[in-house]
Amino acid sequence: MSNLLIFRFIYYKLSPKGRLLARRILYFPIDVLEKIAGKRDPMCPPRGLIYTGSGDFKKQGEKFLNYFIEWGDLQPHHHVLDIGSGIGRMAVPLTKYLNKTGSYKGFDVVDTGVKWCQRNISKKYPNFQFTYVPLKNDLYNLSAHSNSASFIFPYPNQSFDFIILTSVFTHMIKDDVEQYFKEINRVLKKGGTCFATFFTYQIPYIPQVSDSVYFPYDYNEYRIMDQNVKEANVAYQLDYIKNLAVKNEFRLHKIYLGKWDSSRNQKDTYDFQDILIFKK
Repeated sequence: MSNLLIFRFIYYKLSPKGRLLARRILYFPIDVLEKIAGKRDPMCPPRGLIYTGSGDFKKQGEKFLNYFIEWGDLQPHHHVLDIGSGIGRMAVPLTKYLNKTGSYKGFDVVDTGVKWCQRNISKKYPNFQFTYVPLKNDLYNLSAHSNSASFIFPYPNQSFDFIILTSVFTHMIKDDVEQYFKEINRVLKKGGTCFATFFTYQIPYIPQVSDSVYFPYDYNEYRIMDQNVKEANVAYQLDYIKNLAVKNEFRLHKIYLGKWDSSRNQKDTYDFQDILIFKK
């Protein structure tokens, strides 16, 4: 079992608030030193506040912006919806790409990230708006009472040209994913693009304990990593996602397999998670 996998199991023993607090404590010395030295980019949050993704905050965002443009055909005038906008990892590079006729809207279940983005991004870029939605999630928010399986996005029909979900479906179980596909279909314009990341697998799937994510528990169309924190990491059968897409008037335009599954030929993989691009 990999060291990263062991760390994940220990990390998930903490409550959502405990995880956020642990990260703040861990990075507190670095954040203080960077602030005193003036080394932190004002468009990058303190490390202790970052609760999604891994690696360099700025470089990761810029890398995905290139994916959006090259693979998803994102245009500067597009109206973008970022589902699970986190603490602005995708929004920050988009501020330099979307023009004044374009726009960005993001929502997230963690209030901390939304408030940081409102203070540091929306004030400088008024066409970038962030909304907190109090939805219950095992990994991020246990205090909310509403759930994603009945959530209606707070936007009119056909509002967006491009919809982003980076590491969102990897933390959602089946009923929630199905509801989000319905809502994405509703708010996405005809001809629009949905760019989403997943952990996908094909039958037969044999969990690899050498991987940094591991899915031993089978729930038919999907598998999970931890039965106590079901939404910690979720993998889906690729055929199930393809059928769900067709049911909601999408076609799978492109798929770029990720490196998370060590049984794959790594020469044929791209980012860590699988990237699926859908067209309406």
